[in-house]
Amino acid sequence: MKRMALALALLATPGLAQQGTPGAHFFQNWDLDGDGKVTVAEAETRRGDVFLSFDADEDGFLDADEYVLFDEARATDMAAQSAQDRGPMMRAADGMKLTRNDTDGDGKVSREEFVAGAAGWVAQMDSDGDGAVTLADFGPGRAGRMGQGQGTRLGMAQGMGHGMGQGMGQGMGHAMPKGPGTN
Repeated sequence: MKRMALALALLATPGLAQQGTPGAHFFQNWDLDGDGKVTVAEAETRRGDVFLSFDADEDGFLDADEYVLFDEARATDMAAQSAQDRGPMMRAADGMKLTRNDTDGDGKVSREEFVAGAAGWVAQMDSDGDGAVTLADFGPGRAGRMGQGQGTRLGMAQGMGHGMGQGMGQGMGHAMPKGPGTN
């Protein structure tokens, strides 16, 4: 029960978000040092916290059943967002999906897989390519361009670029940093 309370606290603080500031809710949860940007290191730390919150059986994996709870918590969080904030927040939520994080295709996500996804997740949202997510990345006109030009570079066509599912709307292509031997 403590874990679920922590999970909801990590995902849902809509009362604190500044009305009319796209991305404010995201920054309240992910900008750990309050400097106005979310770095890969901050995303790795927070993704580790989120993982532990939803790993109900504490086996080091989020399986399909645990992901159902995670998806429900994210959907509840999204529903609490203003219409203005939902588009950019959906892109953030898209990078948390099981299909995005199950890099070895075994149907579950290890903590290592989940935390390692932070770099690609930040790159997906970093519309100006400065290596961090800022409020400018959520600003007017950015929602349709977030992650544009990054593309999918892991050759994992299955599951990449699909929408949020479960009524959450369409997502966008998966953005991962270019690695050795990739296009």
